[in-house]
Amino acid sequence: MPIKEYGPGASPEVHRWPGGVTWFAHPGETMRRASHALVIGDDRSLATTAPEPAEGDVWLVEPIDAAGLDDILEDLGQVAGVVVLAELHRRDAETIATRHDVPIFLPERIATLGPTLDARVSVFTGTLPGTSFRAIPVLDGVPWSESVLHDPESGTLVATEVLVTSDRTTGWGERLAVGPYARLQPPRAALSDRHVERVLVGHGEPLATDARAALDRALARSVRGLPAYLLKDALFMLRAGYVALRD
Repeated sequence: MPIKEYGPGASPEVHRWPGGVTWFAHPGETMRRASHALVIGDDRSLATTAPEPAEGDVWLVEPIDAAGLDDILEDLGQVAGVVVLAELHRRDAETIATRHDVPIFLPERIATLGPTLDARVSVFTGTLPGTSFRAIPVLDGVPWSESVLHDPESGTLVATEVLVTSDRTTGWGERLAVGPYARLQPPRAALSDRHVERVLVGHGEPLATDARAALDRALARSVRGLPAYLLKDALFMLRAGYVALRD
């Protein structure tokens, strides 16, 4: 099984949940890179009651292109924008934003990524325009820069690199973990007091049950759980880091 596959996915794996969709463009890759579509309701928060989507209400988070993706998105509504949260995750943001004629939205924390993108870019501070999702800075250049998105109404947290759920990036018995390269600096102050009902990550499946408890455990054991994680999968960590830096 390859660590990472390239190009648009031919047979994406799609997970539908109240308020949106998560897809894996390359379900066979070990990295388990996940992309998300957030459907925003009339109150600007995530449409967890699944109303009929209104135009301009679908936000794509760090998308990877795949066969049939536009048909999936059309069923949700109209794409309003593409969001990149971690400077490592350009993915197919440029291609998809251009295809849908929408900007790429960057939180201020990674504004320096803007000039490197071949697409319209909009840098925002605080709330993502047209939504109740707020950008919260979690990492500042070491080992990368990243913000997360949090919707206090639905309790949805979107953390695409600093938190992970995939088997190869979590330790034994961990449903949710701080990403391997960030374990020594978990974002406890930024995330400890948030209302969290679900966590959407960039590597692994969405976490929708006991999410707050899982997050508390991930933050609490991030540092002390690092030796156990390295025993479990240090080789994957090194290989994945090489692939990420190379690309």
